[in-house]
Amino acid sequence: MPTPAYAAITLGSNSFNMLIAKTKGGQPHIIAKYKRKVRLAEGIGEDGHLTAEVMQRGLDCLAMFAQMLALHKIHPNHVAVIATATLRTINNADEFNQKAIPILGHPIEIISGMREAELIYQGMVATTCGQGRRLVIDIGGASTEFIIGDGHQVQFKTSLPMGSVTFNRRFFNNAPLQELDFDDAKQEVLEVLGEHRQRLKDLGWHCVVGASGAVQSVVEVLMHRKQSEIITLAVLTQLKAEILAEEDASLVGIIGLSTERAPTFAAGVAILLALFELLGIEQLALSGGALREGVLVMLAQRILEEAI
Repeated sequence: MPTPAYAAITLGSNSFNMLIAKTKGGQPHIIAKYKRKVRLAEGIGEDGHLTAEVMQRGLDCLAMFAQMLALHKIHPNHVAVIATATLRTINNADEFNQKAIPILGHPIEIISGMREAELIYQGMVATTCGQGRRLVIDIGGASTEFIIGDGHQVQFKTSLPMGSVTFNRRFFNNAPLQELDFDDAKQEVLEVLGEHRQRLKDLGWHCVVGASGAVQSVVEVLMHRKQSEIITLAVLTQLKAEILAEEDASLVGIIGLSTERAPTFAAGVAILLALFELLGIEQLALSGGALREGVLVMLAQRILEEAI
């Protein structure tokens, strides 16, 4: 009997993603991927509410996802819809959820930062080769998760309120960008890290793995330039210099940077640069997967248990 298809939908502060998979050999095998840059965190007003315009942007994306769920004949019980930092913090998350249910036919589960960190780590372990203690950093649109683990065992996890969309609004919204913008961003990273900075350094790691948009953006630029995909302090320093040389917010002069990635690129580079300097990171490699893959693993296990 063939295994049923299932879908993991993640509603991030920057991107909405959907993975559709079937289980083969005990592991999720992805058969379709859908993604849209919704940039939900851009729409958070001073009153803590998500604006109607950005909310509609998110709902339009969910309507597209619903069409794909129907196309792939996914049973409603085989769908997980997970939301992260922006829907954790906005005051009208219930309104978004109530409008989303008729579209998706499925409620949204708004998870804690700690649960998000767990799922990110499990998604990384399932998709990324490596041994020894690993520091995993997932820079999202409005939060960054830090996890230290060995194999499937997590030794430390936290979720902190900093991300590429929120930093872009605060520090990188006036072109041309200045050295001071990067300095201000680094100071904010230092303050947000707080006591976690020393805890991370005390635990230590053998290697560092980065996940999601900010890291992916840098790696895509390196790939386009046919350079090593390993991110180093030298790489980030060079990219910072290129960003500061740009007159326009579109960053059109940065070779290998896509128009889709450009709006939050400077903020992502700034956060990475600050973390390299503050935590003493020497190099960072891109993870094979993160939150959405972790949700897939969770779904696969749930469906297997239902079948027993």
